[in-house]
Amino acid sequence: MTPPAHSPDSDTPLGVLANVFGYGAFRGQQGAIVEHVAGGGDALVLMPTGGGKSLCYQVPAILRHRRRQGVAVVVSPLIALMHDQVGALEEAGVHAAFLNSSHSSDEAAHVERELMSGRLVLLYAAPERITTPRFLAQLTSLHERGLLSLFAIDEAHCVSQWGHDFRAEYLQLSLLHERFPDVPRIALTATADELTRQDIIERLSLHEARVFISSFDRPNIRYSIVEKAGSPRDQLLRWLRDEHEDEAGIVYCQSRRKVDETAEWLSSQGLKALPYHAGLDADTRRVHQDRFLREEGLVMVATIAFGMGIDKPDVRFVAHLDLPKNIEAYYQETGRAGRDGAPADAWMTYGLADVVNQRRMIDESPADETFKQGQRGKLDALLALAEATDCRRVRLLRYFGEESSACGNCDNCLHPAATWDATEPARKLLSCIYRFHQRGERFGAGHLIDVLRGKATDKTRQYGHDSLSTWACGAELSELQWRAVLRQLIALGHVVAEGEWHTLSLTDSARAVLKGEVSLRLREAQPEGRTKTSRKARASKATSRPVEGLDADAQARFEALKAWRAEVAREHGLPAYVIFQNVTLTEMARVNPSSEAELADISGVGAKKLEAYGREILRVLGG
Repeated sequence: MTPPAHSPDSDTPLGVLANVFGYGAFRGQQGAIVEHVAGGGDALVLMPTGGGKSLCYQVPAILRHRRRQGVAVVVSPLIALMHDQVGALEEAGVHAAFLNSSHSSDEAAHVERELMSGRLVLLYAAPERITTPRFLAQLTSLHERGLLSLFAIDEAHCVSQWGHDFRAEYLQLSLLHERFPDVPRIALTATADELTRQDIIERLSLHEARVFISSFDRPNIRYSIVEKAGSPRDQLLRWLRDEHEDEAGIVYCQSRRKVDETAEWLSSQGLKALPYHAGLDADTRRVHQDRFLREEGLVMVATIAFGMGIDKPDVRFVAHLDLPKNIEAYYQETGRAGRDGAPADAWMTYGLADVVNQRRMIDESPADETFKQGQRGKLDALLALAEATDCRRVRLLRYFGEESSACGNCDNCLHPAATWDATEPARKLLSCIYRFHQRGERFGAGHLIDVLRGKATDKTRQYGHDSLSTWACGAELSELQWRAVLRQLIALGHVVAEGEWHTLSLTDSARAVLKGEVSLRLREAQPEGRTKTSRKARASKATSRPVEGLDADAQARFEALKAWRAEVAREHGLPAYVIFQNVTLTEMARVNPSSEAELADISGVGAKKLEAYGREILRVLGG
């Protein structure tokens, strides 16, 4: 962003952006969204994580409050997000508060008095609180006095059954339009395909809303997907030590048990790692989340219970040890890396069991068949992304309706995947399953591969499978290669794994492959299962972080500013990035301003922060 020119009397959108937040220009569609909402219009905003969604409602809220139009109510599902957002606003000189279960009765009463007085600019609250009779009565009172300026519904995809994080309490938010039809509303999300968008519009009665869709591209994130080979934890550890030593990141696992075991194991290997999942008590979750937000170089191992609304800008990686449910979940979770715009990584390892487990969870869910079919389609899209040999980013963006060219910054672009003609091996595998079925038998992957490779076991002898025509017909391929073939045939929909034992069956589409009517080029198995990152790419990444280009003196100033910021953050009980982000400290260190006027020209230094910290910053810079 361009440097701001502070003007205390400016009540324009750009004036608020410069004076309050310290930025000189809006990014992308931010300006148009702010103008529309500040003018009283409804909006649905789709903007990637790190794209600046919060400013899209915070700036209109400030403008409308200055016009004596009252308080903006922000619907947020997360206590941690409320705390950090309110802390950041108060640091910037904007009177804000939150209401949630972390308050004592006295604290809640104080916030309510501030709300009803009209002094608050923004109030954050959870959806279940907003729709209580007591809170609706307070909103009605504010509305009757002309003191209700705006509703902002964050994480709006939670209202959709097609979304990846459906929350039933969001369904009641249609009450806001029914009771206060003249109060503008802005719904925001980082992730929603066309089906989810339409669901948001329908369920929140946003039929007249203007829809703003920003590019879904996060060019600073490098996407890499590797096969599980040997121990996935070992794969992860090698990758972390190669690429992200002593850096903050998130590792997602599907189960609570796996979270606990992985966090403990990483800690035993010398990494600073903590677990997070819904099975931990609330105090432990809070402590672990606070540590992640405030400490550097900490790895959070978590289920998807962790992450939504996490504003930490310097998360350098997100890793998946298990396959997510769909592309929306994958995009949302990986988007928590690199919010500061600096290079970041999204790394995932997955295997045959992941495919089987995800399909089983869909099949065994209590949902109706229409919903299940939709979820299978979403899973198929994710599997196609995982098995792709072309640009990951092109496929990811196309899922959200956005066309792009090859990115040059994913594993397939940097190291094109090797493919091979697997038509005959695929026919052998399908034929072997067919032979089982002819005998009224069903088996899983392990036994199938033993038969293909001619591996004598108690089970093959028990069932007489050493006499099958397909016995040892694939002895030339390794177990790893056969698992890769089977995994890709399942991803392509030619084979399904069913039931508790994941037994294999053929689909109708397998017939054309068996008859030789379809040729298959599949991705070659990766023997070592590791991400191939060249030294050149590694060096490029290392020199493109926020401290790029700082000479020795500037680097010393940067470190001094970080130490000062840490002290201020501890005093205020806030994460360090809420005081100033690294990019702002970097610019201070590079420019080395000698006056408050020069300091005011640095992006991210608003009027209130200049007043509060200007002299101290100049003192630190002066040594």
